[in-house]
Amino acid sequence: MICFTIEKLGKIFDPSVHILNDGPGFFAQSPQALALPNGNVRIYFSTRSTDGDTGKFISYVCYADFKDDLTTLVNVARHDVLGRGQLGAFDEHGIFPLNPVRIGDEVWGYTTGWTRRVSVSVDTAIGLVKSLDGGRTFQRVGTGPVLSAGRYEPFLVGDGFVRQIGRRFHMWYIFGQRWVREDETAEPDRVYKIAQATSHDGQNWYRESGQAILPDILGPNECQALPSVAYHSGFYHMVFCYRYAHGFRTEPTKGYRLGYAVSADAKSWRRDDSVLGLAGSKDDWDADMQCYPHIFVHQDQLCLLYNGNAFGKEGFGLARLKR
Repeated sequence: MICFTIEKLGKIFDPSVHILNDGPGFFAQSPQALALPNGNVRIYFSTRSTDGDTGKFISYVCYADFKDDLTTLVNVARHDVLGRGQLGAFDEHGIFPLNPVRIGDEVWGYTTGWTRRVSVSVDTAIGLVKSLDGGRTFQRVGTGPVLSAGRYEPFLVGDGFVRQIGRRFHMWYIFGQRWVREDETAEPDRVYKIAQATSHDGQNWYRESGQAILPDILGPNECQALPSVAYHSGFYHMVFCYRYAHGFRTEPTKGYRLGYAVSADAKSWRRDDSVLGLAGSKDDWDADMQCYPHIFVHQDQLCLLYNGNAFGKEGFGLARLKR
């Protein structure tokens, strides 16, 4: 049985004290780490600005560089890391999140592009961007996505997390099963689950049918998001977040919390959320919610980045997982 001791290092980045978009930033969602050649660690995240035409939010990619202790901030990007999606494209209304992967001399990024809808709020798909300058800026590989809705995954494909294992690329991602209303007058809420796919080149993907993480401990309308996977001590460890379909924005007991699954082969997963045991701090930035996790290995230790209250509005924190 796997059991972790959690060492919480607290919040390490607060967007409200940094200039991210011509003023103090707000939101630093889905932090994801990339080791740099100089020993520092770059943490990408999604922040927001206001669309001048509609007044609605647009999500875009930013990053912060930390020293190898993962708590000493070195630099915050104040340039365009990735330009806005084209008119009518799958990522026209924002990118959230970006998953960085080092491939040879390049850094690839798997993006989740958002577009607003009419009958429901949004739809999403997974795109690919590449960087030739070490991850400072990225350019799109085509205008369209590399993975999007299909016959059995009809909408809301996103949160792609990719790693190379041997000669193949493996992706864990989410797909929407359905939209549901809490009552006849309520706005529709989405229900999505974690799935997995493989590829020989990182661009053409073969979906493995069905839901990867079971059981649904909150019932059939449990929503699962942001899977991330790291290999350590002979096992693949997945951390994700999950919540109720309704009431999650206003009721802390129905909001996001962190889940855990383990695998010997990165294909078949055994869910056991009790292994993680990461509790929110009392009356603090993660007291009501823990969400959008990123598990990775740093200095031969499992480390965990995650967001707290209000879906990352107050920034992200760090924990170390010790067996």
